[in-house]
Amino acid sequence: MIKHGKLIFRYGTMNSGKSLQLLAMAHNLDERGIKYILLKSKIDTRDGENVIHSRALGDKQCFGVDKNTNIYEFIQNSDGFFACKWVLVDEAQFLTPKQVDDLAALCDIDDINVLCYGLRTDFKTKLFPGSKRLFEIADAFEEIKSSCSCGCKTIVNARKDKNGNIVTDGKQIEVGGEDKYVALCRKCYNVLTNKELYT
Repeated sequence: MIKHGKLIFRYGTMNSGKSLQLLAMAHNLDERGIKYILLKSKIDTRDGENVIHSRALGDKQCFGVDKNTNIYEFIQNSDGFFACKWVLVDEAQFLTPKQVDDLAALCDIDDINVLCYGLRTDFKTKLFPGSKRLFEIADAFEEIKSSCSCGCKTIVNARKDKNGNIVTDGKQIEVGGEDKYVALCRKCYNVLTNKELYT
């Protein structure tokens, strides 16, 4: 039987607790003495390039990667690679498809488990390239659920302008927090953007 690590994608909308779960996983591995490496895309600069932040658990240092980083080589050249059992990745939606393939190679060649946390879609409800590739090749997917103000499950990461209005035009990536984004269910998003069937 061929053994290999698992590539897992845990996704949710903004403010659904993705970073909280990642840091809780890191804490659990620390408690058990299991070696791991933390990664985050440098695109997300809200808390610093090399920091994963959670309001509940605080900050933890990580390695930042940009779109040109060969993640497979980066991990192999990292201190502690030979003892590494897990790679935990925050903001995985910002990875390139090639970088997701690099993570899969760590699973298949080096028997390392890789756990990615990120958004499924952008503010236009379109898949991010990194998320799309994860859905194509990951061993498992787990949704981190949260609730819209109406009580339904959030699906959309809606972008707001300075007046709080929902916008549907603009570049795919615009880093921001609660000042720029609000998680909504599909119906609330369609109502607020005046989709024809909902007006």
